[in-house]
Amino acid sequence: MKRIFTFITLSLCLMGSAQNINDVLRYGQEELPGTARFQAMGGAFGALGGDMSAININPAGSAVFNNSLMTLSGTHFRRENDANYFGTSVNSNRNEIDLNQIGGAFVFNNTDKDSDWKKFSLAFNYDMAQSFENEVFISGNSNQGIDNYFLNFAQGVPFGSILIQEGEFIEDAYLDIGAAQGFRNQQAFLGYYGGILDPESPDDDTTNYISNTGYSSVNQEFLKTTTGYNSKFTVNAASQFRDNLYLGASLNFHNVIYDQLTQFTENGYNTDSPIQNTSFDNLLSTEGNGFSFSLGAIAKLNELVRLGASYQSPTWYRLTDDFSQRINSDLADDDINFIDFNIVNLFDRYTVKTPARLNGSMALVFGKNGLLSLDYGYQDFSQSELRPTNDSNFQTVNNQITNELGGVSTLRLGGEYRVGMVSLRGGYRFEQSPYVNGVTMDDLNGYSAGIGFNFGGSRLDLALSRTTRDMNENLFDTGLDTPAMITRTNTNATLSYTLNF
Repeated sequence: MKRIFTFITLSLCLMGSAQNINDVLRYGQEELPGTARFQAMGGAFGALGGDMSAININPAGSAVFNNSLMTLSGTHFRRENDANYFGTSVNSNRNEIDLNQIGGAFVFNNTDKDSDWKKFSLAFNYDMAQSFENEVFISGNSNQGIDNYFLNFAQGVPFGSILIQEGEFIEDAYLDIGAAQGFRNQQAFLGYYGGILDPESPDDDTTNYISNTGYSSVNQEFLKTTTGYNSKFTVNAASQFRDNLYLGASLNFHNVIYDQLTQFTENGYNTDSPIQNTSFDNLLSTEGNGFSFSLGAIAKLNELVRLGASYQSPTWYRLTDDFSQRINSDLADDDINFIDFNIVNLFDRYTVKTPARLNGSMALVFGKNGLLSLDYGYQDFSQSELRPTNDSNFQTVNNQITNELGGVSTLRLGGEYRVGMVSLRGGYRFEQSPYVNGVTMDDLNGYSAGIGFNFGGSRLDLALSRTTRDMNENLFDTGLDTPAMITRTNTNATLSYTLNF
């Protein structure tokens, strides 16, 4: 009968398996879902305000409202990934419909006509800052087998340190080695009992290992599925000073749920290879919350020109990971299936600090006929970090962040043209690669368009937006050095309804 085992809590150096440079990019690069009007104009609202999602760019924007209102938005998300791996191209996609924004603003006019403070606004807004729904399928004929992954961890590890003790269950040994010796030795354990490698000699002191696979090239398939979201709930207050200055501040509360499943299979070995089939799967789950604050101002220079400036603090995320694995091959230990996704490594809570963001904006407002708006933003991703910083594994990752990541400039351009009750909109978005080399992840380019219908007491808006970005993605952190080249295309269709009251 199959033994039932659950999990063990680890406060350990196994950290290196789950927390890495990808965390600061995953939570630091927010998307621009928002309202349909916001999306249609490329998110260029830093000097405009007057939209519920605009307070994410500049918190002074809620004071631009002339009356109280509420906005509700739903989006159809489509994620497409074109992956090329050793000359083999594969397309995968994923679709999702979600309620991505809901919020309202309450505007209070000052009854004191002699006061310089004309009105005050209080706003509450929920935005899905990021949707993690995605699927990437990679397939190709590689000259680098999964044995390289396990050999890179195993070389130098004493054979005796990864052996199951007398009377010990295999799942107990897997967790105990991870807790006491770390991720490296735990992967060496998996490689040995998964049948992928053997020590050169049976002596406990042996630290050299050999592969049980034989190949010149192997067929590999890799499926990565991610689910979850990073939501942001904003509490905002703003005020209008005289006729030409708007000031605001926001508190932002994040909630994170992220699941990543990778499934890897390998075959096509030489006919005399002891192993003909290998599978290796990993499951990572992350939950937590985050906090940031933002300050902003909008200046109305005249009836035509408006300027905006805002600062968003770093976001501090407090996260908890759990991580599980499973492996199999023709030479695997008979009990290897007892190590599955029910055997969970839990980690101590840790902190991810994403960088602060500065934003400068200018808008031209042509009365009731339309407008043009331009936003420029800057974040220095080399200032990101994992905490506690005195953890040796986090120090390694933080050094990598400092050396590999740099400043990111963002440009957003939007326009709107009004014809009676109808508004026609368009936008463009550019985001620089966070990597200094510009190769691991390329620049992002996006285009958007939309239409709005103003019924006086309410408004209905529709937007279509599309972004593309190229990136190189390794199947594993070590061993398989040739990345898959992926073109990622995100297409959103958003419908928003605004009610004035």
